[in-house]
Amino acid sequence: MFIRWRKGREKVLSFDGENEKTVVKVPSARLPPVADILKGNASLTLNSAEADIANYSCEVTESNREGAVTVEIRNRSGSWFLLVERAIIITLLFSVIILCSAQLSAIALKYEVVTKKMSLIVAGIIFTATAAVVGTVLFVPDGYTAQNQAGLGLIVVPAVTLVPLQYFMFGIVSDSLLQTSFALIGLQILGYIVAVVGFALCLSACPQLHGSVVIAGLAIMAIATLLSLAYVFIMGSRMQDHPRPGKAVEEPLNELQDDVICEKYTVVGTPWP
Repeated sequence: MFIRWRKGREKVLSFDGENEKTVVKVPSARLPPVADILKGNASLTLNSAEADIANYSCEVTESNREGAVTVEIRNRSGSWFLLVERAIIITLLFSVIILCSAQLSAIALKYEVVTKKMSLIVAGIIFTATAAVVGTVLFVPDGYTAQNQAGLGLIVVPAVTLVPLQYFMFGIVSDSLLQTSFALIGLQILGYIVAVVGFALCLSACPQLHGSVVIAGLAIMAIATLLSLAYVFIMGSRMQDHPRPGKAVEEPLNELQDDVICEKYTVVGTPWP
């Protein structure tokens, strides 16, 4: 077996298995033990100080078989996202959270209803906001580390909570969801999927190549939430003249029940029908 490692065209290390001889051009370069090499492991190890950012190629010859592979050493301590990109991502997420909170406030003021769903919505918003704050703290520092990756994950992934919350809020506005409601929820789901795909693509690249996908996904979610807020206001204006379907049914029943109660009286000890 013969193994040769190169950095570009420069020799780094070579191993002659027949003569059991290793020639090292870079002082820290070394191969695994022979037992591991015979199992197919011909990995090269270098000290970080001597591991230049470059393409390294490995050529292996064993009897009449040959193989080669090229790997790349990247600088993982540099910037992952530009400062502007980080600012846009964080701003878009908090915009979605604020718009969602504004919807809940508009529903509480215009429709004057308090339900268990509203408590669930408040809890969901608080959870998403908390995850966003923690994610921001981890994501803002410069670098490409597990901390930065976890921060971006906390910014993007928990945003899925806002999708069912939007469904619940539309359910409070109207007993039967209209096509417009489903279209807005579908747009929000689309934005979330795009953001998650962008997050997954960014994890393996430094500098990142797909930050625009994350930004596009969060932007779609922000637009969908803004349109949902406008929709809630429009529905609230219509409610001034036309009450919510559920409320419209409940009020006549209550009036009828009051009339029946008022007509129940007794004349000369005989129940009056």
